[in-house]
Amino acid sequence: FILLVIIVGLVILGPQFWTKRVFAKHSAPRPDYPGTGAEVARHLLNRFDMQHIAVEPTETGDHYDPVSKAVRLTPAIFEGKSLTAITIAAHEVGHAIQDHQGYQPLAERTKLVRIAQGAEVLMMGIPIAAAVARTPAASVIVLMAGLATMGISTLVHLVTLPVEWDASFRRALPVLRQGQYLTPDDERGARSILTAAALTYVAASLASLLNLWRWIGFLRR
Repeated sequence: FILLVIIVGLVILGPQFWTKRVFAKHSAPRPDYPGTGAEVARHLLNRFDMQHIAVEPTETGDHYDPVSKAVRLTPAIFEGKSLTAITIAAHEVGHAIQDHQGYQPLAERTKLVRIAQGAEVLMMGIPIAAAVARTPAASVIVLMAGLATMGISTLVHLVTLPVEWDASFRRALPVLRQGQYLTPDDERGARSILTAAALTYVAASLASLLNLWRWIGFLRR
């Protein structure tokens, strides 16, 4: 059992530590780069005729918002002139390209995220209703609602994997390569950054699956 816990911990937490290490390795300022992460994102968006998409700073993690049509970058990426900043900015532009070209998995993920958010809000109210009702049926409803919410969350994580992989290795990296934005050595570093980031999504999916499996096992007792 202890060995299993260690293995699970390494599989789930290992990618997070490795990602931080890879990002830090390539976060040194590069005066030879012509622009910051935000400026590169703006340049790439304009290049693909997506002037309507904004590039904004954020404190809540680098992401592309398909609803507001905005690429949002954390300060280190927004203002940074490093390989990590350029690569992550290009990755988020990759999501914008997906949206612009009607990439269906991104649209499905967006729908699932909305459903998951609605389910979480509903889940917050069900325990209160169950406490008022004080019936066995109400308790069962709470458990089933919780399981359904976790199931939707797990599905979101699983759908996210191919979406992130596509944005990294079919959009961002080819764009950087074809535009000769990076040297061959930098391209290898960019690939490492994107691979490390992808593994964090793999770890998140595994963690979500394990949590769902644990609750299903609990309910079957």
